[in-house]
Amino acid sequence: MHPDHERPQKWTPPSKDSDQPVDVRRVLRLFRPYRGRLAVVGLLVAAASLVSVASPFLLREILDVAIPQGRTGLLSLLALGMIATAVLNSIFGVLQTLISTTVGQRVMHDLRTAVYAQLQRMSLAFFTRTRTGEVQSRIANDIGGMQATVTSTATSLVSNLTAVIASVVAMLALDWRLTVVSLLLLPVFVWISRRVGRERRKITTHRQKQMAAMSAIVTESLSVSGILLGRTMGRADSLTKDFARESEQLVDLEVRSNMAGRWRMSVIGIVMAAMPALIYWAAGLAGTAVSIGTLVAFVSLQQGLFRPTVSLLQTGVQVQTSLALFQRIFEYLELPVDITERPDPVRLTRVHGDVRFEDVDFSYDPASGHKTLDGIDLTVPAGGSLAIVGATGSGKSTLSYLVPRLYDVTGGRVTIDGTDVRDLSFDTLAETVGVVSQETYLFHASVADNLRFARPDATDEEITAAARAAQIHDHIAALPDGYDTLVGERGYRFSGGEKQRLAIARTILRDPPVLILDEATSALDTRTEYAVQEAIDALSAGRTTITIAHRLSTVRDADQIVVLDQGHIVERGSHDELLALDGRYAALVRRDSELAPTG
Repeated sequence: MHPDHERPQKWTPPSKDSDQPVDVRRVLRLFRPYRGRLAVVGLLVAAASLVSVASPFLLREILDVAIPQGRTGLLSLLALGMIATAVLNSIFGVLQTLISTTVGQRVMHDLRTAVYAQLQRMSLAFFTRTRTGEVQSRIANDIGGMQATVTSTATSLVSNLTAVIASVVAMLALDWRLTVVSLLLLPVFVWISRRVGRERRKITTHRQKQMAAMSAIVTESLSVSGILLGRTMGRADSLTKDFARESEQLVDLEVRSNMAGRWRMSVIGIVMAAMPALIYWAAGLAGTAVSIGTLVAFVSLQQGLFRPTVSLLQTGVQVQTSLALFQRIFEYLELPVDITERPDPVRLTRVHGDVRFEDVDFSYDPASGHKTLDGIDLTVPAGGSLAIVGATGSGKSTLSYLVPRLYDVTGGRVTIDGTDVRDLSFDTLAETVGVVSQETYLFHASVADNLRFARPDATDEEITAAARAAQIHDHIAALPDGYDTLVGERGYRFSGGEKQRLAIARTILRDPPVLILDEATSALDTRTEYAVQEAIDALSAGRTTITIAHRLSTVRDADQIVVLDQGHIVERGSHDELLALDGRYAALVRRDSELAPTG
C-alpha cells in the first residue's frame, strides 16, 4: 500500500562511529537465560583443562623415573593414564561442543525473533522509507554473520583462557625461570591482536553495508515485478552490470577483511613455533639444573600454552569483528516505535462503527511545519459511507490510514464509537477496521491459506462462503487444485481482478464493521471493475465504509463525498449536491467522463 502523499526521505539507521565500543554487557545479557547450561560448559572446560595439564606430568615421570629405573609396572600405569586423559579430553570436548552450540543457536533464534518482532511494531512510515533488502540483510546476513561468535567463540574464549591459566600454573610448578622466558613476548602479542581486531571491525561494518545493498538489488530486481520491468524495459543487462559492480566492491572488502593483520598474526605464529628452541637453549645454559623429563614436560606444556594462546588472540579478533555486527543489530532493536499500544488499552466488545475525525492534523515531519492534513472534521455514522476524492497527493490515503492507526495523528483525534483509536488495543483495531487496497498482496501459498490468513480458525465452509460473496468461488473451483492451488509469488498466477476479489473474500472472512477501500478498482479495466464492484457492494453492505476514489463512477451513491486539496476539505456533500455547486467535484466528474472508454 502506497499512500498518495509526498514521499519522505529514505530512512537510514543512526550512524555510529565504528570505533565506538559496543556495550559488551548488553551482548552478555543475551546469554543470561542459558546461564545454567553455560555453567555446565564451564565445568566441562575446567575438567578438560585439568586433564590436559596432567599429561605432561605423567610424561615427566615416565622419562625421569619409570624408564631409567626399569619400573615396567609404573610405566604401564603412566601410559594408561596418558591414554585415559586423551579419551576424557575427547568426551569433554564433544559434550562441550553440543551444549555450547545449542546455546548459541538459541541466542541466534532469540536475536532473529527480537528483530522481527521489533520490525512488526514499526509504523507503515518506516517501511515506506526503508528498502526491503536492507531489512532482510539485517536478519539474514548480520545475524548469520554472528553465528560463529555466539555458537563457538564464547566457549572457545573460556576454554582457551582456562587452558592458558592451567598451563601457566603447571609451567611455574615445573620451572619458574623457563616460564618467565616463555611469557616475555605475550604482552606484545596481545597488543598486536587488538590492533588487528579494530581494523577488521571497521572493515566488517563496511562489508555488511555492502551486503545490504546487494540484498536490496536482489530483492527488488529478482521479484516477479522486477523481472517483468527489467525484461519489458530491456534493462536486464544493465541490472546485471549494476549487480556485478556491487559484487565487485564486496570482493574487495572480503579480501581486505581476510587479509587484515594476516602478516602480523603470522609473525606471532612463527615466534611461538620457535619458542621451544629458545627453551632448549635456555635449559642448555642452565646446565644440569633441569632434568630431561622436566624439559620435555615443560616444552609439552609450552606447546599446550601456545595453541590456546594463539586461538585466544584469534578469538579476540573475531569478537572485535562480531561487535560490528552486534552494533548493526542493536541499531534495529533501538529503533523508536512511534505507534505503540497503551499499557491499559480499551477493548471494544460490540462495535457499531461510528467514525469521527475531529480537527485532525497530520505531518510526516512535524519539525518542518508542513501539514499533509490540516483541520479535518468528518463524521461517518455507523453503517454509513464516505467517499474521499481529490488530486494525487491531496492526502486521501493518508486520511483513511489514520483510522486503523497505520499512522497517528499529529493533532486532533480519530474516534471509533467515541473512543480515540490511540486508546484502543491493537487487536480491537485489527478486528474493527478492514483495508482493501489497489495493491493486493498474496503470499506464495495456497488460495485457502491466503484466505485463512484473515482468520486462521475459519472452516472450509466459511472460506467457500466468503469466496462466493466475493464472486471468486467459481473461478477457484475450476482450477485443477481448487482451493489448494498455489497463487505464486505475489499472486501472479491470478489476474488483477481475481486478486482483488481474493482480497475482498479475505476481508469478508475477517468481517470488520469498518471498511477502508483504498482505490480498490483503479487499476482494473471497466468490465473487471464492474465485477469487482459487485463484490465490494456485497462487502460494504451494513458496514461503515470509507472509499478512496479514483474513478468517480464508483462513489456516486456514497452518503457523503468530500473533496480534498492539499490536505484541506474544500467541498463536501452528496453527488447531486456537489454537481450543483459546479466546483472541484463537478470538474473531476467531467474529467472522469472525458477519460472514460467509449464503445
